[in-house]
Amino acid sequence: MIRTGIYGGSFNPIHTGHTQLADALCRQGWIDELWFMVSPHNPLKEQEDLLADDDRLKLARLAVEGHGKQFVSDFEFHLPRPSYMVNTLKELQQAYPDREFILVIGADNWQVFDHWYHADEILNRHRIIVYPRPGYDIDTTLLPSGVKMADTPLIDISSTHLRKQIKQGTCLGDYLHPKVWKAIQENGYYRT
Repeated sequence: MIRTGIYGGSFNPIHTGHTQLADALCRQGWIDELWFMVSPHNPLKEQEDLLADDDRLKLARLAVEGHGKQFVSDFEFHLPRPSYMVNTLKELQQAYPDREFILVIGADNWQVFDHWYHADEILNRHRIIVYPRPGYDIDTTLLPSGVKMADTPLIDISSTHLRKQIKQGTCLGDYLHPKVWKAIQENGYYRT
């Protein structure tokens, strides 16, 4: 059975921290592959600098080029909205019964996980890998049996910060895949 990590998010924009994390999880043997699950825009939550779904998807696909174990999925684009991870995981399991889907979330999300829609169902049906985030300490002795803290590098890159830098015209070559940075510049993303 293929162990597939599901890493959901807006990826607005996807950056090298995302792909470095995926590389580390695969290299360390936590998962066999990772799917970046690009979340569609929630019409109930306005975010003026959120790129259109297809644009974020395109940037994410550019970012994973050459990463043989990283893939980008628009699976949630085809599910009822708002999209809840419990439903996404359920639908994924039905569509791909040959895979074990493992949820990948940051320590910031783990601290509020009990507020997620049907969090108990996710815990009962799926393993969860929590990765470190700056400013969020997790007591690993208190984690449920199906939840593990990954020993991955602490990557301090924020999409919010990157959007601000792009708006100011700052070069972000170290934080964005070159093709992603080129597409952002060519299309004027995050400038207005």
